[in-house]
Amino acid sequence: MDESGGSGQPRSGDDNPAGHHAAPTNPAPDATTPPRQHPTAEPPHPDTEKHEEPEAGTTGPASGSADDSADAAQGPGAGATAPDADADAEHPAPGIRDEATGGAPRGDRPHGGPDFGKAPAPAGDHERAHAHSGAKGPAPERPEPGGGLLMGRLFGVPVYVAPSWFLVAALITWVFGGQLERVLPELGAARYLVSLFFAVAFYASVLVHELAHTVAAIRFKLPVRRIQLQFFGGVSEIEKEAETPGREFVLAFVGPLLSLVLAGVFYIAMLAVEPGTVPGVLLAGLMISNLIVAVFNLLPGLPLDGGRMLRAVVWKITGKPMSGTIAAAWVGRALAVSVLIGLPLLTQSGLLGSDAVDNVGMDTVMDALLAAILAAIIWTGAGNSLRVARLREHLPELRARTLTRRAVPVQADTPLSEALRRANEAGARALVVVDADGTPTSLVREAAIVGVPEHRRPWVAVSGLAQELTDGMWVSAELAGEDLLEALRAHPATEYLVVEDTGEIYGVLSAADVERAFVKAMARPS
Repeated sequence: MDESGGSGQPRSGDDNPAGHHAAPTNPAPDATTPPRQHPTAEPPHPDTEKHEEPEAGTTGPASGSADDSADAAQGPGAGATAPDADADAEHPAPGIRDEATGGAPRGDRPHGGPDFGKAPAPAGDHERAHAHSGAKGPAPERPEPGGGLLMGRLFGVPVYVAPSWFLVAALITWVFGGQLERVLPELGAARYLVSLFFAVAFYASVLVHELAHTVAAIRFKLPVRRIQLQFFGGVSEIEKEAETPGREFVLAFVGPLLSLVLAGVFYIAMLAVEPGTVPGVLLAGLMISNLIVAVFNLLPGLPLDGGRMLRAVVWKITGKPMSGTIAAAWVGRALAVSVLIGLPLLTQSGLLGSDAVDNVGMDTVMDALLAAILAAIIWTGAGNSLRVARLREHLPELRARTLTRRAVPVQADTPLSEALRRANEAGARALVVVDADGTPTSLVREAAIVGVPEHRRPWVAVSGLAQELTDGMWVSAELAGEDLLEALRAHPATEYLVVEDTGEIYGVLSAADVERAFVKAMARPS
């Protein structure tokens, strides 16, 4: 049973886990009380997670990607070692900045112990490289990873063009220009301008495909981080998984459906112009390219849209989203092997039009290179989907209430040695600086404590080691899973003040503890 102290004084330092979280009570709000923010369960922003799984021609909705994690803005670790940390604890969870994974006391007791504030055991190279300097002030937020050139916003979602797009646009211009030289030799050098127009028009079609996913996601109240046009198509970064298999199916199907519709529109328009002309050739090329995009994305393997549709079907049958992900991911891997082996064989057999291929300079090496790139994209996307599914399965195990450290209140002018003595007596592992009225004003960073030699601690006030509490550093004790990671990612810090919905202080949450709990949860089999 979880308890929180209501007297404004630390609870006794016994070893009873039932009350080890308790801490001072926050007084009733008044003019001197700093604003509090109790994050609620809103759709996450993950790397936690960035859901980016590129596909050839286009991508379906990225309901999750472990590489989501690498791209997300992250919060710093606290430098404290959780009591249950293992050898893998140096690897941070997505959504938490890897700044200080070492340097904290390794106590045997949860959330406290007589070793609080003691110098850590000798750190390994990784831990030394990431140790905090102990400087006062909030850790700087990592800038948003570059998404390329911002082209604008559609439906409130930013649209980026990745640098790799320009390489592909140049390649398409060159290849399509070679085809135009055979079909319309009278164009001369102007054929490359026509080819460039085709490349832009093709990616505009890909953008329509991605917008279909985006509009469906918005309709289902799923947050969309951005749309990115890149090397082999596009990506719609949808930051939360659909709640039902039916919505997942619709979310995946609308993209290929729009590509099929576009192919039909270009076909009808092609009938209205004279064959063998520039408009006729362009419309034919756009019709064929959109048809290829639709058919390719309907293949039943992750990360393609067809794989998400297969996942939704298996999810519906079994009632387990993880089962659907496993099935669709392995089909995706089989599809990657088939593309790697089958595409060169098809082009060499002439079933894909060997004459046209030869005329644009596609030899056996180019066929194999294209097949290898497509196979790598599909294989990697399938693996990412499996990792994200595993991540989502274990996320509910991360709960602010169970990860929070017990804290004791101290005045700003309290010597560090005295504050540590009180904390060790109470079995606490966190210090909250309060004003004369008992209102929390800042948190003493454990990494800063470790950086102060023991012989200097009687002459160092805790205020010099504390980080001022900002709105984002007030965390609700009820947060868990994606909501907890999102709250920490949105406001990077090393420690957070955990409060009950009533305003009572529950304790202090270390970002490093969340990292290690995440790694430990991920290490367990699904």
